Amino acid sequence: MRRHHTPTGGADPYVPGHGDTTFGVDAYDLTLDYSPAGNHLDAKAVLTCRIADDVTEPVARIELDLHSRLKVTKLAVAGARVGRYGHDHSRLFVRFEQPLAAGTPFTVTVAYKGSPGPMRGLDGDAGWEELTDGVIVASQPHGSPTWFPCNDRAADKATYRFVVTTDSDYAVVANGSLVRRRQAGRRTTWTYECPSPMSPYLATLQMGQYETKQLRTSPSDVRLVYPPRLREAVRTAYADQVHMIDFFSSRFGDYPFDGYTVVITDDDLEIPLESQTLSTFGANFTNRSWDAQRLIAHELAHQWFGNAVTSSAWEDIWLHEGFACYSEWLWSEEAGLATAIQRAHEHHGRLSRLPQDLRLQDPGPDDMFDDRVYKRGALTLHALRTLLGDEAFFGLLRRWVTEHRYATVTTADFIALAEQVAGQDLGEFFDAWLRALPLPALPSLPLSDPRV
Repeated sequence: MRRHHTPTGGADPYVPGHGDTTFGVDAYDLTLDYSPAGNHLDAKAVLTCRIADDVTEPVARIELDLHSRLKVTKLAVAGARVGRYGHDHSRLFVRFEQPLAAGTPFTVTVAYKGSPGPMRGLDGDAGWEELTDGVIVASQPHGSPTWFPCNDRAADKATYRFVVTTDSDYAVVANGSLVRRRQAGRRTTWTYECPSPMSPYLATLQMGQYETKQLRTSPSDVRLVYPPRLREAVRTAYADQVHMIDFFSSRFGDYPFDGYTVVITDDDLEIPLESQTLSTFGANFTNRSWDAQRLIAHELAHQWFGNAVTSSAWEDIWLHEGFACYSEWLWSEEAGLATAIQRAHEHHGRLSRLPQDLRLQDPGPDDMFDDRVYKRGALTLHALRTLLGDEAFFGLLRRWVTEHRYATVTTADFIALAEQVAGQDLGEFFDAWLRALPLPALPSLPLSDPRV
């Protein structure tokens, strides 16, 4: 979904002041030199860009997002002459001497430095954060500018390369595959490449005094990264990780990336975090409780729903969180715990006792991470599964991932595909579940029904 460009308001009302729809970024090449002592970052970002094809007039000015804690030391553009640039209120503007026509390619190089830290948004703080010993980057939905200049909108996917130098005591994990690790004295440089297009908020960097356990290498590389003191707890808690990947692959289609890494920090974290090709958990999730296991499944499922296939606007966040939540219920059944229908009835009962004032599609920025979005989204999928039957429903999910892999989507796209699979108009069904406020009744099937 493309929105009218509003330079000061941003591209998406859920994250005001972020993003610029007049241009897109095809590739980010980030070179980062980080000193943990003092939390100092010295960096260079090379952005391969293009003016959007749908602009109606030549573009004289673009805006990048870069947190005000980071100071620009140099900026250059190849493919256009810069008239002036400036950095204010976490927006970095570049004015061209001659406006650029639709489709024009150009490259922006930004050198910058500073002490990175979280930035405030409508939903709270996000982005770069120091741990007791190390770094975590949790950017959803607006934290990417805390560590690199970007066009911070979910609809603008690009490839990434990360070259990160830091003290050799620290392991570095970023999106994609580790292609090179080179130590020079007390400093080590880690190079990661992420060739599958990725939204800026899914880019991440994790640093800590970690060790790595490789669980398998094929058909995808699966790893656990954790502090040595948690070695046995991690191996117990994540014992089903490979089984989860294989199970979800059987339901949603092949795992969509070359690898999957789980980082477990030495600190406790309030919530886990999914990023493209990896997820991050706190030390408090290293156990076999259902609450920990469902979140391990939840973050993994985001690799299909949220990362490979990404909502172009935050108003459609249910396409991420509802799908990942329903995946928890599918895993519950696979693990021999409560069935999906039992989980559905349990959560339907809980939601029915809560205020009926949330609209699933476009819940508003204040409620985008409300638990009702997660659970009602999952219930919507369960109701659709009941309507279609298993063969058609899981066929729909596999087609959804295959046909939109590495792209951005809207709720309208999902409804169109669901109606194609169903062979009928589903407008009334989706109006009730997505747009009306009252929670619809949950279709019931006997617990012995083979579809559940």
